[in-house]
Amino acid sequence: MDTNTQQFYRGRFSVAPMLDWTTRHCRYFHRQFSKNALLYTEMITAPAIIHAKYDLLEYDPSENPVALQLGGSDPTQLAHCAKLVEERGYTEVNLNVGCPSDRVQNGMFGACLMAKADLVADCIKAMQDAVEIPITVKHRIGIDDLDSYEFLCDFIEKVQPFSSDFIVHARKAWLTGLSPKENREIPPLDYERVYQLKRDFPHLNISINGGIKTIEEIKQHLQFVDGVMVGREAYQNPSLLGEIDLQIFNENRPLVTAKEAVEKMFPYIERELAKGVYLNHIVRHMLGAFQNCKGARQWRRHLSENATKQGAGVEVVEQALAFIG
Repeated sequence: MDTNTQQFYRGRFSVAPMLDWTTRHCRYFHRQFSKNALLYTEMITAPAIIHAKYDLLEYDPSENPVALQLGGSDPTQLAHCAKLVEERGYTEVNLNVGCPSDRVQNGMFGACLMAKADLVADCIKAMQDAVEIPITVKHRIGIDDLDSYEFLCDFIEKVQPFSSDFIVHARKAWLTGLSPKENREIPPLDYERVYQLKRDFPHLNISINGGIKTIEEIKQHLQFVDGVMVGREAYQNPSLLGEIDLQIFNENRPLVTAKEAVEKMFPYIERELAKGVYLNHIVRHMLGAFQNCKGARQWRRHLSENATKQGAGVEVVEQALAFIG
């Protein structure tokens, strides 16, 4: 792979969309660590955006680059929502073709769409025709018994005329019998299958997702694919993100420490509290900031016990930070 041309691929490193986790407050915190990491929203369904009684697309522009992940299978609805997303200034739109939950299947979106590649292609085309920003696809390597490499290639073949960016979770999904959590853990990882995709479709941007936890692992994967997406590890140990700009994007800038990232949050916290946001809605995403640091347990305990109290303000975070050695 040509390192010079791939170095600044916008999806070279990304933080996965995670329901209830990658909220706008979480993304703002993660952005304090890295200016280059591509961040993802939680999945938002197209019908929810269209019929919402409040603003589901709210975010702070300084979170960018941010990809909004859409759920849906109606090309007209998705195109309408993609246009709204573009107007709001998001960096890209991503279609969820990977979530295996029953609720998602009942809405005819998520991983079950892998069996409907023609429909996915129609959805991607409709969105790409409506906007200038990239439309990307996040999917599995297979579903149920449709898990051959030929099936995966057929899916890519049908969708690739309308998108050049695929984020591949290197596990297949079982649509029945396993919970979403089990689907993240039980089906075996098959990184080699994703590497083979890149070899067979060299003109596409292929990113890999699933079970990746360290900078060393990220660098290893980047020898074979264009991008790496990290999920729970980035959330539970956000200090990992502090190394991304230097180690992955080769930017000569100082490492951002967890303490620095937390201190950068103070003005944001005060602004959000003034709007009526509860402190706990913000700081719950910051609990893992000091993994393996002296005082980390006291940090978590102080925030957990005090951030939910009526009138809790930024001083709660300042007090918790004092525990960190």
